[in-house]
Amino acid sequence: MNSRERVLKAFGKMNGLPDRVPVQFDLCRQLSDHFGKTLGIPVHYTDNLYEDVTYRISANELRVAMGSDVVITGASVSDDFKIVKSDDGTWLNEFQMRMRQGDIYVEVVGYPLANAETKADIDAFAFPDPDAPGRFRDAEALVKKYRDDFLVFGDIEVTVFSLAHQLVGMEKLLIDMMMETEYVVPLFEACAEFQTRIGLRLIEQGVDALWFGDDFGTQVSLIIPPDTFRDQLKPIYKKMVDRFKEAKPDIIPILHCDGAVSELLNDIHDIGFEVFNPVQPGVPGHLPHDMKNNFGHLFSFWGAIDQQDLLPKGTDEELENDIMEKISILGKNGGYMISPAHILQNDVSPERVEKFIQLCLKHGSYQ
Repeated sequence: MNSRERVLKAFGKMNGLPDRVPVQFDLCRQLSDHFGKTLGIPVHYTDNLYEDVTYRISANELRVAMGSDVVITGASVSDDFKIVKSDDGTWLNEFQMRMRQGDIYVEVVGYPLANAETKADIDAFAFPDPDAPGRFRDAEALVKKYRDDFLVFGDIEVTVFSLAHQLVGMEKLLIDMMMETEYVVPLFEACAEFQTRIGLRLIEQGVDALWFGDDFGTQVSLIIPPDTFRDQLKPIYKKMVDRFKEAKPDIIPILHCDGAVSELLNDIHDIGFEVFNPVQPGVPGHLPHDMKNNFGHLFSFWGAIDQQDLLPKGTDEELENDIMEKISILGKNGGYMISPAHILQNDVSPERVEKFIQLCLKHGSYQ
């Protein structure tokens, strides 16, 4: 059984159980560079329009050699776009957000739509060109190279809500959502249209799944009331999924959504999502039994291993016990791909990354 068949069986797209629970992981630049040098595998980076997504869609040659069962690709920055850093170390990305490097992730420090109030403000804003030169060069090459042996995901994370608050500012957007300010829904629609065009181009390249990414939860609760999600956002996501399904009926829609979001999972299923990621551990409503019992008939799960404390700080025994628990519960009768809940950062040692992969393979067998 190759990796492609393994993931298709785990996600219920082929009959029968896989031979083992499939494995996936993302690596930050420091870890990618380390393993690339250690294993003698050149690391190729695809620079995404939003910088942190770069590490989702890069180093595929390295990750599959280390044991990942999927390949993840996405849109690249345009050939015509060049980053120019200011004297203060900040720069503009293709969305015209002003960025700076934080301790771990990049941070938005200047919002191009910070003064938006009306639909006209949104209509006047120029999103990047989805069809710009070079946008899908890496995606085309990766699909051609790996599609026979691996399931290929097209990443359109920072999709609607997250893209909107990176353009406007989180505080302003949340207030304006509650006030039903004129620009809000047109902004969501414009973000969705941009990412829909990106997703359709990735489907043209031959991807098997489209990975959305928007965070609706905090560590303890939802960011927005459920009714607000249902009124302002749910119909927009539903339209996106419907358009993707029209273009490719067997496309697999996947949602990455951090935080305590179990209250929205029935709505997320209604939209058409078939795989839920990252099943963030340690937040209310996300215990493995609760996820499997309450939502296992609606979704396959992907993720669930804590990268905030367990992977960087836990013992090997604690890590092994957690992996065994997640596989035995979330992976019962299929429906699970194991991975850390987010990109592994450089607070996780290379040895722990290797231990994680070894333990997943050791305990993942269905036979």
